[in-house]
Amino acid sequence: MSLEIKKLVEKYQTPLYVYDFNNITNRYEELKEAFGGKKSLVAYAVKSNSNLAVIRHLANLGAGADCVSIGEVRRALKAGIKKYKIIFSGVGKRDEEIREALQEDILLLNLESEAEMKRVEMIAKELGVEARISIRVNPNVDPKTHPYISTGLHENKFGVSLDSAKRMYILAKKSEYLNPVGIHFHIGSQLTELAPIEEACGIVADLVRSLDAIGIEIKFFDVGGGVGVVYDDEVTIRPADYARAILSQLKGLDLTIVSEPGRYMMANSGIFLTRVLYEKVNGNKRFVIVDGAMNDLLRPSLYNAYHRIEAVQKEGEKSPADVVGPVCESGDFLGKDIPLPPLEHNDILVVHSAGAYGFTMSSNYNTRGRAAEVAILDGKDYLIRERESFDDQIRLEEACDISWQK
Repeated sequence: MSLEIKKLVEKYQTPLYVYDFNNITNRYEELKEAFGGKKSLVAYAVKSNSNLAVIRHLANLGAGADCVSIGEVRRALKAGIKKYKIIFSGVGKRDEEIREALQEDILLLNLESEAEMKRVEMIAKELGVEARISIRVNPNVDPKTHPYISTGLHENKFGVSLDSAKRMYILAKKSEYLNPVGIHFHIGSQLTELAPIEEACGIVADLVRSLDAIGIEIKFFDVGGGVGVVYDDEVTIRPADYARAILSQLKGLDLTIVSEPGRYMMANSGIFLTRVLYEKVNGNKRFVIVDGAMNDLLRPSLYNAYHRIEAVQKEGEKSPADVVGPVCESGDFLGKDIPLPPLEHNDILVVHSAGAYGFTMSSNYNTRGRAAEVAILDGKDYLIRERESFDDQIRLEEACDISWQK
């Protein structure tokens, strides 16, 4: 593997994202098969990695798409996801986004407030269409994860309470322009325990039963995403156990189960490659300065997230080092106190578990071009996004009329 990495770096340079498409296939099939013969839809969370080649690969496998902007809806459609497998979620949707989603006739819009529902109803009426909707319920279950990626408690901005949801469903049922076909919840990301998932499923399933009793038939039971992955030494949830926990709460209900994996599919299907510029020692503190930075991989700076980092084909006694980038911020680091051997200019470091929320959260901070992306499929490498140039970055600025400055 180390020889292959060196060849990729020689061919594509660094910083570089590399994705294993065979592993993506395995993860998708593992989750899909966990639900057996039950009606289910695996709707890939596009926000985790929105490269068109990634989405197209999943479309070819039969996946749907969970989108949180109209841009992601457009990406899903462009990549070949069937419109009847696309869900448009998100706390804040602009009127034009709602309008476009309704015109595209996607599976449904997932709503997060009564105010949003009224906007959707108004726009549906203007268009003369019926809007298929689901409502995101906040079951107030502690997901036992990082607070920044916890979404199922009342203190979070997501979803509505059970009482509010029931009221919204009743209003939607009475509306000529709303069709409440689904229910949704998502308690958080990087979940490593089954109990919160099972508890939330039970709470929401009871709401489905109470809705059915008053003539509101729910067809899609969306459990969100959030199944955790291994970054360090986490004990994660097996897909079969995940499916079993969900199904145990849905006895007597005829529903299509929708799951929205993103990190689960992508995190350990991707690595981030960066080259050493030089080493630096301040007192007793060792720094390894690399050409990758927080603008390329934000998770360590944003969440203090851990990614395993290793040197390619380097031997020697290891000592702790902070792996830092060139960005002018003290928060610019990829890892702290990482045991690494002595390193020299152009040595290669591999940052593992970087396939999700890596490139998709990257930026041009410090006028740095975003990294290239490469797919590996059946042992062959394919460039799926060119490295961003300086001209790419300033194109939209140069397109503007600046005569007023002359």
